[in-house]
Amino acid sequence: MEFKDYYDILGVAEDADKADIKKAYRKLARKYHPDVSKEKDAESQFKEVAEAFEVLGNDERRAEYDQLRKYGRKGESFTPPPGWTGAGQGGRAGGGGFEFADGGDFSEFFSSIFGGGGFGRAGAHARSSRGFDSSEDFYSRRGQDVEIDLPVFLEDTLRDEQKTISYKMPKYDGSGAVTEVKKTLKVKIPKGVVDGERIRLKGQGGPGFGKGAAGDLYLRIKLVPHPLYDVVGHDLHLTLPIAPWEAALGAKITVPTLTGKISLTIDPGSQTGKRMRVKGKGLPAKTDQGDLYVILKVVMPEKIDDKSKALWEQLKDTGKFDPREELRRQSA
Repeated sequence: MEFKDYYDILGVAEDADKADIKKAYRKLARKYHPDVSKEKDAESQFKEVAEAFEVLGNDERRAEYDQLRKYGRKGESFTPPPGWTGAGQGGRAGGGGFEFADGGDFSEFFSSIFGGGGFGRAGAHARSSRGFDSSEDFYSRRGQDVEIDLPVFLEDTLRDEQKTISYKMPKYDGSGAVTEVKKTLKVKIPKGVVDGERIRLKGQGGPGFGKGAAGDLYLRIKLVPHPLYDVVGHDLHLTLPIAPWEAALGAKITVPTLTGKISLTIDPGSQTGKRMRVKGKGLPAKTDQGDLYVILKVVMPEKIDDKSKALWEQLKDTGKFDPREELRRQSA
C-alpha cells in the first residue's frame, strides 16, 4: 500500500498547531466539496482531506502517525513496522471529518494503521432488526435501516434545501442472503437543521425479504466547516481583524454575514477580544434565530516604513499609556 503524507495533503507544516490544521481543513473541505466543486476528482480529494483531518485533528492519532512517518515517504510503498499496535487499531475514526453517502472506505493506509471504519458504508451503519418480524410469516424479514452522514453548508440551513443523494444499502436476495445495492434519492433538508441532527426517511432503507417492510434511512447532518464562522449552537462567531488606529479612534467596518454585508461601528478604545452581538444574523432555530458574535482582534502591519515608525515613536514619547500598570501593581 502507498504511504500517505497527511501534512502534505492539508498543506501544513509538521509543527502546525491545531488552529492551523483546522483552518487548512476548512479551506480545502469547502474547495473540494462535491456539491459545488468543479475541481477534477473533487470527491476523492474531499475524502482524502477529511481522512487527513481525522488523523491530524486528533492528538492521539497524530502522535501515532508522527511515529510512523520515520518509516515511510509520500507515494512510496509502505508496510507498518513489525509489532505495530497503535492505540487507534480497531477503532472508528472520529476526529470531525465526514462520511459519504455514495460509499468508499478510508484508505488502505488509514485502515492498516488505525483499524476499521469507513465513509458511509451501509454495513457499518446499518442497524438490523435482527431475526424475523413477529407480525409477518416465518419467511419474511424487515429490511435493514441505513444511516449516512449528509454534508450541509451553513447557507443551506437558512432555507428548505433539496439535495440529491446516493447511498448503498443492504438487500436480501431470493435465498435470504444479504447483498448491497445503490440507491439515488431526492431529499428535502428542512430549514434550521443543526450539526448531528438525524432525519428519518421511512421506508427508504434496505428492502425487506418476503412480506417484510422496508427499513428506514437516517440522515445525520454534518455542517461543512465555514472559512469565516465558528458555529456555537445556533450562534455564529466571526473573528474580525482591525488596525490599531481603528481600535484607538473607532471606525465603521463592513462585516460579512450569511445573508449579506452589514456595517458595524467600532467604538474608540476597543480591545482585542471584545464581543459585539449582531442580533438575528446567526443560524435559524425551530422557533427563533441565532445571533452573530463579532470578536475583535487588533493586528499590526507586517511591515512598518520609516514614516510610520517615526509616528509610532512620537506616540510613544507623548503618550501616557502603560499597558503593564496592573501587572506591576499585582506583582509588587
